[in-house]
Amino acid sequence: MSGTLYIVATPIGNLGDLTPRAARTFEEVDFIAAEDTRVTLKLLNHLGIKKPLVSYYEHNLKERGEYILNRIAAGENCALCSDAGMPAVSDPGEVIVRDAHARGIPVCPVPAASAAVTALCVSGQVTGRFVFEGFLPTNRRQKKDRLAQLQNEPRTMIFYEAPHKLPTTLRDFLDTFGPDRSMTVCRELTKLHEEIRVTTVGEAEAWYRENLPRGEFVLVLAGAPERPAEEMSLEDAVAMARQYMEEGMSATAAAKAAAAKSPFSKSEIYKHCIQ
Repeated sequence: MSGTLYIVATPIGNLGDLTPRAARTFEEVDFIAAEDTRVTLKLLNHLGIKKPLVSYYEHNLKERGEYILNRIAAGENCALCSDAGMPAVSDPGEVIVRDAHARGIPVCPVPAASAAVTALCVSGQVTGRFVFEGFLPTNRRQKKDRLAQLQNEPRTMIFYEAPHKLPTTLRDFLDTFGPDRSMTVCRELTKLHEEIRVTTVGEAEAWYRENLPRGEFVLVLAGAPERPAEEMSLEDAVAMARQYMEEGMSATAAAKAAAAKSPFSKSEIYKHCIQ
């Protein structure tokens, strides 16, 4: 009989946030699959738990995923955890969860803190509708295309960012969303130096241009204000898309960005752009 894959949330900073159920799950499973076994070992030592650990991260997904699932299929129970927060969200764990379902292996959530939702609920931004973007692409062109697609997104947007990339990302936000867009910068959530700053894109860019970012960041960006679509011809929309392409966007991204500002579909604009 198959065992179960438990998806176990770990604290995003403060160890006091670990739930009793998570601790009990770690204690009861046969083994633990961890993003970084060194990080998880520190947590287990804090709990006084000794358990076999298997590394499972971006560069060994196929080999280790198969190994882990074979053990579960043979009857063992496994707890999957990331270094912090809920596994499988902007995390390699999504692959093993999908594969477990495909093989008919039971998947059981043991939830707790998630950095994205934690930041959202204290951001002061609109929380009723939001989109999670995680980490933006590292490739400059892909990053520019992604932000262009989000330029007119009406829902609150949540991004993760590392400190060494933050100044560049804020400059990109300034170019895409303008200086006055409301944004909440959450730094080191639940940790000793936690900081939650409600600001604007322009103010945040200026601050971190002069002050070295430290710690991990979650950026909660207000959605675009709703406004009636302006009267625009198809020719105008195609011209707009072609202008985006001249600035370096792919034809697909340019058509999508132009479609967001016009009453015409992406496919309609794209067809004329490539003619």
